[in-house]
This record gives sequence, structure tokens and C-alpha cells, in this order.
Amino acid sequence: MEQTLIAGKARVRFAPSPTGQVHVGNARTALFNWLFARQQGGVFILRIEDTDLERSEARYETQLIEDIQWLGLDWDEGPDVGGPYPPYRQSDKWQVYSDYAERLVAEGKAYRCFCKQEDLDRQREQAMAQHLQPNYPGTCRNLDAKEAERRRAAGEPSAIRLKIPEKPIRFHDIVRGWVEFSNEVVSDLIIVRSTGVPVYNYVVVVDDAEMRVTHVIRGDDHLSNTPKQVALYEALGWEVPEFAHLSTILGPDKERLSKRHGATSLANFREMGVLPEALMNYMALLGWAPTGGEREIFSPTELVQEFDLARVTPSPAVFDFEKLYWLNRHYIKEGAPERIAGLAEPFFARALGVELTADAKAWCAHVTAALGHSVNKLDELPERAGPVLKFDPAAALAAGENEEVLKAETTGKVLEAFAAKIAAEAEPVSAERFKAMIKEVQKEAGIKGPALFHPIRIMLTGAQSGPEFDKLVPLMEEGSRVLPGTIAGVKQRVKAFMEAWKG
Repeated sequence: MEQTLIAGKARVRFAPSPTGQVHVGNARTALFNWLFARQQGGVFILRIEDTDLERSEARYETQLIEDIQWLGLDWDEGPDVGGPYPPYRQSDKWQVYSDYAERLVAEGKAYRCFCKQEDLDRQREQAMAQHLQPNYPGTCRNLDAKEAERRRAAGEPSAIRLKIPEKPIRFHDIVRGWVEFSNEVVSDLIIVRSTGVPVYNYVVVVDDAEMRVTHVIRGDDHLSNTPKQVALYEALGWEVPEFAHLSTILGPDKERLSKRHGATSLANFREMGVLPEALMNYMALLGWAPTGGEREIFSPTELVQEFDLARVTPSPAVFDFEKLYWLNRHYIKEGAPERIAGLAEPFFARALGVELTADAKAWCAHVTAALGHSVNKLDELPERAGPVLKFDPAAALAAGENEEVLKAETTGKVLEAFAAKIAAEAEPVSAERFKAMIKEVQKEAGIKGPALFHPIRIMLTGAQSGPEFDKLVPLMEEGSRVLPGTIAGVKQRVKAFMEAWKG
């Protein structure tokens, strides 16, 4: 295969395995590849690496495509959009991998290995017990080619191993500079298992070369794989691409980010009501420093303009959930009200346990507009709107934190006076009228401050503090109209509370 890797447009790829959800680390890799491609005016490729036949599932491929698109990334070539170097799914390339492997064997750059796994395991354990590098000892490396072919033809299982050259393996890493591995720490690697299934380090080289990938940007957990892949490039006579290994992402405890830290996948954050632009913005700052170093808020367009692989640091990045939520709160506040309301609807529907009508959706939009600026994630909205969504007089009366207020001498007087005024209202109570009634009670009863406001707030919301009445009252009244039986209006709340109070 004739090819030139570095000439022309930059070509990068994101190559996930469809074996689970897209983890934050993989998502950041996708983002950095996308930013680099867009900044360079290059090509971003999506490739599905599904050689792990037992764990790969179509549903995971569907989800990873949806999640990456949700994040705001698009690709120029891939299994769904095609491109000049198909196929973009590894399971469609078995014959290609087989042909290149046979070519390496024929050229003497690879050989058939008939060693049994139990023997290899025993040799590995012995080497580790002696504190030696657990490399393959080369048992079949110099096996006569004719003898190897005879044994293969007789049906004896064999893998194919690449001969690692007896020289140091060097490659350039944009993040780390020149990196060198001694050949003594790189074993003759299996490129095709005895089952006929090609291994990751082999197929990724074939794919990257055939797809003309110029820059391989990936996590530093692949750093130890790189010398093996460089050896494969050289054995096949292909130009080695530039590499950029991104730093590890750690949790707040400085351990590798994992499920024990909480949300770690795009699906998790999506389900929590984190906006894609907030997550993109935050992930871009994990291991990359913009010029100036202090700015933290970037639109996708600004990230593309600013991004530079030279400013990626090799130091581990710590995932700060609070900083992500701070950014998300910013984007919720700044987002188009219609869009934020639409994104919030599923959270209200689940909390209310009803299917939202058009009127109910409009009401949810009003709730979101009134209270959305005070939440970190959209899934917090139902709890923040709890005083509107839920009403339980018995729970309010039994709550320990309300006991002192409810036992105060003046509380009964305030409740009775306010309940009488509410009962006399023929129309739904407006925020202005509600405020006027409180002033009337204050004047008539001679009670003001917390002694006045706390009992009324407990009567309506079950708690002494919360959002302002001028926001809550209209939402209660409108909610009772569009969701009767689900949301209680002001009159309903006051009547039910007084009955429980007196009972």
C-alpha cells in the first residue's frame, strides 16, 4: 500500500469500542481530536473498534454515536456517513488483517508461534518471580519456515507474532517530546491469535495507515502500546504518524476517575441534566491550558479557535465536579429559555408521574424560568420546585425544624387571620394580592418579621425558607389549573393546612 501520512490535511480519528458507555476519558479524547481537526481544517474520523466479539454490542455502538453527537461533535468519515477509506468498522475487515499478517510472515518479519498458553503463563510467572521482564522467550522465533508450515497444515493451532527488531524504538510525542523504549522491554507481540482473531495493537496500525491518519491523539494508558505499534509501522514499511498521549483523568481523591467517584459517562451527565456545552467546555480544560491561563468559559467556536496541542500538559488532570456544575449553572442561566425548558420537561414529568399536556409544559417552562438559575443540574429542578410540586400539611406540622415556629404564641393568630383572608378571595390569588394580604395581617395583628412570614411559609410550602412568594404563588395557582389533583393551589393549601392544624 503506497501512502503518505503526514502530507496534506491533518487526519485524526476517534476509535471507541462498543463494549459499554462512553467514559469521560474517552469523551475527552474524542473532543481533543475533534478540536484539533477543526482547528487545522482537517478530517475527523469515527471508527468502530469491535474486534472484541464477545463484549461488543450494537446497542452500545448506537449509544456511543448518540452520546458523541449530543456532546456536539460531528465527523467527516465514519460507519454512518461513509468516506474514502472504508470500512469504518473493524469487524468488516478480517480479510484485510489476515492478508497483511500473511505478508509479514512471508517476508520473515513475523512468525508462527505454536506455544501453548499454559506454557506461556508458567514462563511469565517464573520471570516475574525472578524480577525479570516477563517477555516472550522467543521459543518459536527461529523455527524453520517449512517446519512451521507443516505444523500449521497439520492443524496445530498457532498464533502469529511480530519480530521486534533488536534496537531501541523511538517515536515523537507532541505532549512528551521524543520517547524511547528499549527493545528488551517490548516482547515479540502476537498480532493474530491462534483463533484467527487479530489483536488490537495490530489492527489499529492497519486501520490508521489505511485511513491515512496523520496524528494519533489518545489517552496515556496507550503509551506502552505505542512502541509495539511503531514496530508494526516499520515492519509494514509505512510512515509513522505523530502521537499525542493525553494525561490521565483523576477523581477528587487523586485516584483514576471511576464509577466510585459518581458520574463518569456521557450518558450519566446527560441523565443528570448537564448541558453538552458545559461538559464540552469543562472537558476541554482537563489537561489543556488556554493562552492567558485564567479564562474558563469558551463556546465551541472559541475552543476551536484557541485549541493547540502544544498547550496540552502531561500532568494528570483532576475532575472537579463542582467546577463542572458551576459551568453548567452558567450555561443554564445563559441558555435560550425555550431550549432549557424543553430539556427540563422530562425531569418534571418523572417527578409528577404524569404525561405533560401542552398547558402543563408551558407551566413547567414558567417554573424553570423562575427557579432554573438556582440549580447546578436540571435534575435538581423538581427538588428546587418542591414547594410548588409537593404539599403535605401533616409532614409540615410534624417536621422538627418547624416545631419552634408552630408553638410560638403569635403563630395561631397569624394563621387564623391569613386563612380568613384567603378564604374570602373569590378569584385565584395573584402575587400582588398575596403580598397585600400579608401587609393587612401585619397591620391588623401587629405582628411582623419572621413571626409573620415563617408561619405563612410553613402553611403554604411546609418549610420556613425557600423561593420568594412572588415566584411561588403564581406557579401554585397556574399549576392547580393545568394539573388539577396534582398541584395544589393557594386556597387548597391553606384550607388543608388549617384543617390539619386544628385537627
